Amino acid sequence: MERRTFARLTAASLLAPLAGPLPAPAAAAGRTAAPDPPARIVPAMSRAARFMDEHVSYRGAYVWSYLPDLSQSWGEMAARRTMCWVQPPGTPAVGHSMLDAYYATGEETFLAAAEHTALALVDAQLPSGGWNYVHDFAGERALAHWYATVGANGWRLEEFQHYYGNATFDDGGTTQAAQLLLRLWLERRHPRVGEALGRAIAFVVDAQYRGGAADGGWPQRHPRVRGAADSVPWPRHRPPWLPDGVAHGMEDGEYTRHVTFNDGVLTGNLVFLLMCVNTLGRHDLVPVVERTMALVHRLQQPAPQPGWGLQHLATARRGRPAGAPAGARSYEPRGLAPEITQNLVRHLCTFALLTGDRSHVRRVPEAIDWLERCRLTEEQIAENPRFAGRTHPTYVELGTDRARFTHRFGSNVRNGAYWFDHDHRDTLGHSHAAKRLNVADLWERYDRIMAMSDAELADWRARSPLSRGGRVALPRWFSVADVEISHLFREAAPPPLPAVGEAEAADLIAGLGDRDHWLVPLDATTNPFRGTPPPAPYDGRAYQGTHVGDLYDTSPYDPAAPPAEPPYAPREPVDGITTGSFTENMARLVAHVTTR
Repeated sequence: MERRTFARLTAASLLAPLAGPLPAPAAAAGRTAAPDPPARIVPAMSRAARFMDEHVSYRGAYVWSYLPDLSQSWGEMAARRTMCWVQPPGTPAVGHSMLDAYYATGEETFLAAAEHTALALVDAQLPSGGWNYVHDFAGERALAHWYATVGANGWRLEEFQHYYGNATFDDGGTTQAAQLLLRLWLERRHPRVGEALGRAIAFVVDAQYRGGAADGGWPQRHPRVRGAADSVPWPRHRPPWLPDGVAHGMEDGEYTRHVTFNDGVLTGNLVFLLMCVNTLGRHDLVPVVERTMALVHRLQQPAPQPGWGLQHLATARRGRPAGAPAGARSYEPRGLAPEITQNLVRHLCTFALLTGDRSHVRRVPEAIDWLERCRLTEEQIAENPRFAGRTHPTYVELGTDRARFTHRFGSNVRNGAYWFDHDHRDTLGHSHAAKRLNVADLWERYDRIMAMSDAELADWRARSPLSRGGRVALPRWFSVADVEISHLFREAAPPPLPAVGEAEAADLIAGLGDRDHWLVPLDATTNPFRGTPPPAPYDGRAYQGTHVGDLYDTSPYDPAAPPAEPPYAPREPVDGITTGSFTENMARLVAHVTTR
C-alpha cells in the first residue's frame, strides 16, 4: 500500500452524520508533550514542510513527483500542474505526514499545512462523498480531456482509460482521505472538514451492497455504472506465435461493479468505519462491519478450493451465480487468489478477536491447507527469474488448482492485448505473476486463537471497537506505520516506531541542503501524448514483459531500464521532488524526535 483553531459544529446538516455526543479533541486524548528536540531538527522539518506546502502543492494538493522547477509532474501518469492525486502516495499521505509532525513537535507550521491539504481534499471530494484517483482544479472538462488523451493511452493502466465520473475505493484513496478528515476534525472541528467527513462516512455506508450474495461487500467504484467498459476488444490481427484458443480480456465484464477484495478495498473501509465507531461513537456503523464479516465467510469457496478471488460477481452473469470468483482488469483472469486468501484468513482471525467468537476461524484450516497445495513448483521458480523469492502463483484456475499466468502481445493499447494460459514463462513485468506468502504465520495466528480461553476471548471482545466501552483515541502516527484493525482495540499496543539515531537524522537534515527539500532520482518517466496510436499490427516480443509499450504508450517506466526496442535507450534518471521521499523522510524524523 504505499499513505497520509476551528469552531465547534453547529450546522444542522452535520447532526445526522455525526450524531451523538461529540468526542473530546484528539489533542487531549491522543497527544502528550513531546521532549524538547534538538534545535536543528525541528526547524529543518518545518522548513521542509513549508516548502512543500507553499511551493510544491497546488492549493494544498499534491501529485507524486515533480521536476525541481515544477515544469513537469506525475502521479501514476503524467499530470498537469492543476491536478491533485488522491491515490497514495499523494495528497492524503502528505497530509497525514504533516499531522504526524505536528503531534511529534507541537509546531503550528505542520498543523497549518495539514489543514491546507485537508481543505484541498474537501474541494476535491465528489458530491457522492468519495474521491476519484485524481482531481483537476481546472474543472471537470479539463479532467475529462486528460482521461481522453493521457489516460486513454496508458496500455497497462486500465483504470485510467475511461472517465467514469465516480469515486473509487481502489488503493485506499477514498479511505486515506477520509481518515485525514477524521483526524483534523478531532483536532480542530473545522465546519467544512466536519461536513465533508459526514459525507465520506455516508458514502462508505451507501456504497456497500445490500442483500443477496454480495451483501456486505463493496465495489471498486461507486456510484456503480453500467456499460462503461464491459469488454476489451480483441485486436483483429494476432501475431503468428500466439497459441490458439487462449482466453483473453475481461472475462466477467465491467470489473468495477464486482465485490472487490484486492488493493485494500475491504481493509480500508473496515479500518475507517471502526475508527469512526471508536472516536465518534458511531455505533450505528457496527452492523455495516458485521455485514462485511458475514460476507467474507459467505464468499469463501467450497472444498476442494476453499479460497477467495480478487473480485466476486455481485450479480449473476452469463450463467455464473452471484458470489462466484470473477475476473477483473483484462490482465487479471478469473480464478482464486492465494494472496487475497492469505489476507482474508488473517482477517478471520481478527474477526474472532473483535467479536470474541471462535467460530470465525472454523474454515481457516482448510483454507491454509489449500494454500499449501497450490504453491509454485520448483520448475516454475527456476525457469522464471521474476519468481525468485516467491512462493505462490497470483491466480489459481477454478476446478483444477493449476496456476494461471497472464501474457501480452502488441505494442500499445490499440494493437495489443492480454491473454491467459498455464505457461509460467514470459510473464508480465508490470503485474506480478507470483507472490510471497507466509503460510506458517497463518497457522500461528490460528493456533493462538484456538489456544485462547473463553475468558481471554471475552476480554478481547470487551476491548473491541464493536463493544460500547467508551471513546477510544486514534493511534498517534499514520505515516510511520500502517494503521490496522488490531491497533484500534482499547489499550492496544501501537505499532513500534523505527529506531532513528542522531547520525541518520543528521544525514536527513543535511540532505535538505539550502533548498529546504529533498531531491531523489525519479525512477519513473512517461512518453508524452502523441495522439491516437496507428493501427499497424506489431508481431514482435519486445513489449511482452515491459512496463511500457511503444512511444504511444503513456504508462510510466524506469528510464534506466526501457524496452529493448529502438528508439528507446537507457538514460540516467533526473533528480526531482517526490511525495514518497518527503513522507518517508519526515516519518524517520518524527520517529527520531519522538523517541530520543
